[in-house]
Amino acid sequence: MFGKQIGIDLGTVNVIVYVRGKGIVLNEPSVVAISLVDNRILAVGNEARAMLGRTPETIEVARPMRDGVIADYVVTEAMLRYFISKLCSRFERRPEVMISVPVGVTSVESRAVRDAAIQAGARVAHLIPEPLAAALGAEMPIGTPSGNMIVNIGGGASEAAVISMFGIVVAHSVRVAGTKMDEAIAAYIRRKYNLMIGEHTAEQIKINIGSALPLEEPLSMEVRGRNQVTGLPQTIMVTSTEVTEALAEPLSSIATTVKAVLERTPPELASDIIDRGMVMTGGGALLRNMDRFLTKETGIPCHLAEEPMLCTALGAGRALQYLPLLQRALESV
Repeated sequence: MFGKQIGIDLGTVNVIVYVRGKGIVLNEPSVVAISLVDNRILAVGNEARAMLGRTPETIEVARPMRDGVIADYVVTEAMLRYFISKLCSRFERRPEVMISVPVGVTSVESRAVRDAAIQAGARVAHLIPEPLAAALGAEMPIGTPSGNMIVNIGGGASEAAVISMFGIVVAHSVRVAGTKMDEAIAAYIRRKYNLMIGEHTAEQIKINIGSALPLEEPLSMEVRGRNQVTGLPQTIMVTSTEVTEALAEPLSSIATTVKAVLERTPPELASDIIDRGMVMTGGGALLRNMDRFLTKETGIPCHLAEEPMLCTALGAGRALQYLPLLQRALESV
């Protein structure tokens, strides 16, 4: 019996898993809770995320992925083992796995991902650059000799790439994405209101009222945290205009990355991109007005892919069907 074919988007914030023939079967936070007393893993995914910022000293809640690459090898391997064992019974043949990695990862970083997957129970582990996986998942015609531009804004890294004939022609990435946006919001509120908030609260502010451009009708939200001066809990009102101001710096880094790719794109492919526009994928692309912001910055129409958060995992799974065609692109990782 053939083993399962699995595509994994191993992200800084979420791990999304696609199984061939079944679609997306798992979407959980890439968070692990570890007991510091006996170094045992207590919880993975949603259970561990619920503990963030709420644990005693004996329990550490860690994100083993940082900026899209492995920061803690042992914990990443344990997390992968947990997810793979959830999908495959012990009696099945070990699965063939395709994992997405950011563009420009070093050979040490890519070897760490491959080794972690094999140790966690994969029979074969292939790596695919994230923009290529995202473009496959967004069903862009990347097998044709025309220019397709993708902007993938994840949790740890943002990447822009021009793809043609199943290969990346130009790509650029910056380790600024969803997590950095949350940090920028927390820092802004700390500066302006002397209020300390946790990363979960900052993320809620971004999702509920965040916007890349000022909104015609500003939204507002009640935010609770700890006052830095008095040390006591406090509640304030934050508006979407303030969040837009807080996000100015990370958004400008993402726009610079997109421009850097456009500047290096061959003229023939650049004309295709002007006609077709660029496609945005990744959780960060869900920020309100992100498409309008990039269009304003670059002058090129920008579209949001269907299911932007799932594109990379879908593409990683589909890549297993196109292995012979993608061989050149995969060898460069």
